[in-house]
Amino acid sequence: EEISPEDLRKELLEKVIKKVIPANLLDDRTIYHIQPSGRFVIGGPQGDAGLTGRKIIVDTYGGWGAHGGGAFSGKDWSKVDRSAAYTARWIAKSLVAGGLARRALVQLSYAIGVAEPLSIHVDTYGTGKKSDEELVEIIRNNFDLRPGLIVQTLNLQKPQYLKTASYGHFGNPEYSWEQPKKLVL
Repeated sequence: EEISPEDLRKELLEKVIKKVIPANLLDDRTIYHIQPSGRFVIGGPQGDAGLTGRKIIVDTYGGWGAHGGGAFSGKDWSKVDRSAAYTARWIAKSLVAGGLARRALVQLSYAIGVAEPLSIHVDTYGTGKKSDEELVEIIRNNFDLRPGLIVQTLNLQKPQYLKTASYGHFGNPEYSWEQPKKLVL
């Protein structure tokens, strides 16, 4: 807040860009986009990192599974695009590990300012031992799906995201969302 956009642009050009990028890669045709919309002071959990959406499919299932459109890389753990996707994975793995289905797709829908999901949808692709509706009830009875509790339960504040950005968000047994929960039926 203490520096004008013009001064910020000048400082970044001289002290960062020109020091990091080789001179032969910059010329008078180089276009710099440094806060093109003007002053921007919201950061941290209040405003995303600005790099979301660059790896949406790679971050999830490589185009094989369904995807809701939210990105992970560049968003912190407080965003349901990330935390609820991990939770949906955790729930699906728990349903399969519990013998309730051979395959499971779990969709969670949230709205800003509403603690509980607006909807929970399950599709077992015909492999379920119970109806999809019964599985939704099992989910409701076994998982607290409020975003704050998701963060606590899955320990999402733990520094672990360098690995997710490098090697993917799913498949690593070290991640809490990859460890199925024993379900109470």
